[in-house]
Amino acid sequence: MRFLQSIDRDEIAGLLKRDEYFWLDLRDPGEDEAKALEEVFSFHPLALEDMLKRGQRPKLDDFGEYMFLVYYGAGKGEGDREVALTEVHAFLSGGYIVTAHLGPCPALMEARKQLEAKTPRSEQFVIYRVLDGLTDSFFPVLDGLDERMEGLDQEIFERPAPAQLEEITALRRELVALRRIVTPQRDLLARGVDDILEIPGLEADSRNYFRDVYDHAIRISDQIDSYRDLLAGTRDAYLSVVSNRLNQITKQLTVVATIFLPLSFIVGFFGQNFKWLVEGIGSEADFLVLGIGSLVASVIALVVWFRRGSYI
Repeated sequence: MRFLQSIDRDEIAGLLKRDEYFWLDLRDPGEDEAKALEEVFSFHPLALEDMLKRGQRPKLDDFGEYMFLVYYGAGKGEGDREVALTEVHAFLSGGYIVTAHLGPCPALMEARKQLEAKTPRSEQFVIYRVLDGLTDSFFPVLDGLDERMEGLDQEIFERPAPAQLEEITALRRELVALRRIVTPQRDLLARGVDDILEIPGLEADSRNYFRDVYDHAIRISDQIDSYRDLLAGTRDAYLSVVSNRLNQITKQLTVVATIFLPLSFIVGFFGQNFKWLVEGIGSEADFLVLGIGSLVASVIALVVWFRRGSYI
């Protein structure tokens, strides 16, 4: 098996003539590469047009002698993004596989290393290795999301902050984006494996390999659904903790206001400009007993009442 990273017309013509299976991996293809592919492989213009478009839904189109596949892998995002999706377009045939993607694709690089280290047992095994590598690339990403959600749960109960709610919202958007890709990708594998195995000229192999890829896709889909539920629980926990803290603050302020209520009454009462209050209360003892004493007694009585009622 041969690995190519550029369109070498003479070498490709020789490989096709000898019916030697090869993998052509194109990075950042443009109009020139699309035109060359049309001339060398006679790909359908609609397939080449789709190859140059990004943001497509996972799909498998049958063009007779070959199939056009849109499939996704995942990796660690940069900046605020937890997940970076890698969109891979592939032409599957009995004599070759052509893949196209923007930027580096670690999953395909790893698949190539494995195929170079050990000669593939069949042509179908090459396709399996590509699909398996792209599918399994979601697991490390999901593990990272799981660890982040566990960290959020701990942070929320220790010290809730508005930034945590923003992160919960960002994680939820990431999971929604993943689900939009993983669900149709899982369905594609469910109904498209038989079509891939029946590509004309493709050397047959065990169907169990592709069942393994489908099983991994189901696990990924189930994990995303469970993470969405966990994230909803995390958001509810955040709102509950914040609400409890608000209740505690309100309770403390209420206690303070209640303590100052009798103090304000006493101060206001003795502050009235009545003749008896002005002439009848004039000694230092009256001031200490009626003035200071009444204030202290009212505070002590309220504190005892609050403690018995478990308010403080």
